[in-house]
Amino acid sequence: MTDTLPMFPLGMVLFPTLVLPLHVFEPRYRALTRDCLAGDRRFGVVLIERGSEVGGGDVRYHVGTVSQIVEAAELPDGRFALGTVGVERIRVTRWLDDDPYPRAEVDVWPDPVPTAALESVHADNVALLRRVLALKAELGELAAPATIELSSDIVIAGYQAAAIAPIGPADQQSLLEAATPEHRAAALATFLADQEELLSFRLR
Repeated sequence: MTDTLPMFPLGMVLFPTLVLPLHVFEPRYRALTRDCLAGDRRFGVVLIERGSEVGGGDVRYHVGTVSQIVEAAELPDGRFALGTVGVERIRVTRWLDDDPYPRAEVDVWPDPVPTAALESVHADNVALLRRVLALKAELGELAAPATIELSSDIVIAGYQAAAIAPIGPADQQSLLEAATPEHRAAALATFLADQEELLSFRLR
């Protein structure tokens, strides 16, 4: 089912179920925020492929995530501090006019039900992720704690692992765009193995 959503292009990837705090200061996104708060509090988040978050003229990816505003505070100068959470994946079918702010026609893109084969790959990924995070800590670099707990829901846990893995936005975008949880887990395994090799080499 196609829906029309306000869109917030960003320099980062938002995954379903993950929290996204936002500081809204641009006039067009203040208008977007006011309209969202007056409606169902939903907007789309997509990664900027080329360009800047500020000023427009950016090139955007066509797969993103619906975000729901759960907390909002308007500051005295008209800026907003928002607490939002990713709800579900979307595919942009058509970009609309950016006036007064970016908007798009989108289709929800749910994940298919995972197969039993995902369990062993996911377990290996969690162990590998913890090793990579521990290596980052040993190098004194900022990363999530290696002891971080992931969801018992295997699909949500896969998104959480993708979000905290020390990889770049383009790699995270490829994980968001994975056709199935199994494809996502296989790609994440490759990214994490590369990171483990690189970090281990740096420690030596």
